[in-house]
Amino acid sequence: MFHHNHHHHHKNPMDRLFKKASGLFHHDDDEGDTNTQQTADTDVETSHTAKYYLARNDEVEEPGHVPRGDCASLKDVIHGPEDPTPYLDPLDDNFRHEIIKYGEFIQGTYDAFDFNTFSDYCGSCLYSIDRMFEQVGLARNGYVMTKYLYAMSRASLPRWLEKSWHPNAWNYDSNWIGYMAVSNDEETARIGIRDIVVPWRGTMAAGEWLKDFEFLLQHIGPDKDDDIKVEHGFYSLYSSKSDDTRYNQTSAQDQFLTELRRLVNFFRERGEQVSLTTTGHSLGAALAYLAAYDAAQEFQDLPVTVITFGGPRVGNNKFCDFLEQRKVKAIRVVVKHDFIPRMPGIVFNKELEKIEEVADSWHWLYTHYGHVLEIDVESSPYLNHKRDSSGYHNLELHLHLIDGHISSNEMTKFRENAKRDAALVNKSCGMLKEETLVPSCWYQPAFKGLVRNQLGRWIIPPREPEDIPPPPDTVTPLSVFE
Repeated sequence: MFHHNHHHHHKNPMDRLFKKASGLFHHDDDEGDTNTQQTADTDVETSHTAKYYLARNDEVEEPGHVPRGDCASLKDVIHGPEDPTPYLDPLDDNFRHEIIKYGEFIQGTYDAFDFNTFSDYCGSCLYSIDRMFEQVGLARNGYVMTKYLYAMSRASLPRWLEKSWHPNAWNYDSNWIGYMAVSNDEETARIGIRDIVVPWRGTMAAGEWLKDFEFLLQHIGPDKDDDIKVEHGFYSLYSSKSDDTRYNQTSAQDQFLTELRRLVNFFRERGEQVSLTTTGHSLGAALAYLAAYDAAQEFQDLPVTVITFGGPRVGNNKFCDFLEQRKVKAIRVVVKHDFIPRMPGIVFNKELEKIEEVADSWHWLYTHYGHVLEIDVESSPYLNHKRDSSGYHNLELHLHLIDGHISSNEMTKFRENAKRDAALVNKSCGMLKEETLVPSCWYQPAFKGLVRNQLGRWIIPPREPEDIPPPPDTVTPLSVFE
């Protein structure tokens, strides 16, 4: 595995840190901004332009419907001990589709999340466990959902926790944070293993949630002498619980581990080989690493893979050493222009860089873990290349760039046969060129969710009974796999 060490030693409030990070990020791009459009025009194939996008009449690859090839030969590359480096650079097509598949699982948590603060169910999933995949266009993804996960935090995280303004809200403490699903028989045969996937929801906006973290490391190892530490705020989201709440009398951590034991034991008793894939974007990427750590503690012989998009650093060197010792595989997808993966521990100047050699004993040391797939916004001829930190962090932008990525030697080239619909980029941002005629932030309910009632008034309609958040211990019976 590749470890990249960067250090952070800053005691000012986090909003000042955020501003410095943004300033550093923008400074790095100043020179590139003047030449970006020229780069896009010269390095990309002339037929592959925003104008060409409008003229295309070929069929796009829809999320969840991508015709993926037989990946059983990649089982050990994705879910086993084989080194994935040769498949990442240049990017193997089958590997590409598998990475996008896991990214779409995360995107589903955004598409199905109730962000409407006027809704009495704000912060929950809009749909029931058995309807969610269908409602977000992932009905044919080859997985069966088994459980929803909920999280709360004892830390003060107002930018993370979505709260309803409704006087009779479903709850005021917890948010739906992800789910667990298992590959069905057909998908299991295609990928060569029974795969348990756990997508963790992140945050749509880049950086705002970072202001709420103090970036203090806390010990999590079972042995107080092992010095395994992770960021306190991330761990608080993952491990907090309270008897005063309905949905977090058990923590997201406990919910995950309980369901993992149920699934692993069930399929192993049937003689099947089982794998775990934890995946997440942004804040969810941090939770994916914490879940992988726990899984590796719980099942030492379970193949565990982490696939993250735009994730921050999570823990210290000892945390990464443990993951490596337990052979946890990690793939980190990083947009070159996104500063979130540089946090915590961003290096602001040359003076800080000089103290790296003696920083191992400092409590604020954070380290990345995993193989890196770096992608470049300048590769796509469809993007406007305007400086936009939230756009650079957007998950759909990541998936668009993965679809077009070729290799580290051709970072400014876009794959000619890329077929993922570029319009998806603008679901929640405005990164596409105006010539594509795709409006920004177009993914929203009609009339912002309002409907006219029998009296002619515009109101937020009540949830369908089947889509009211289920009790937190609700699980799918495993008889569906028999």
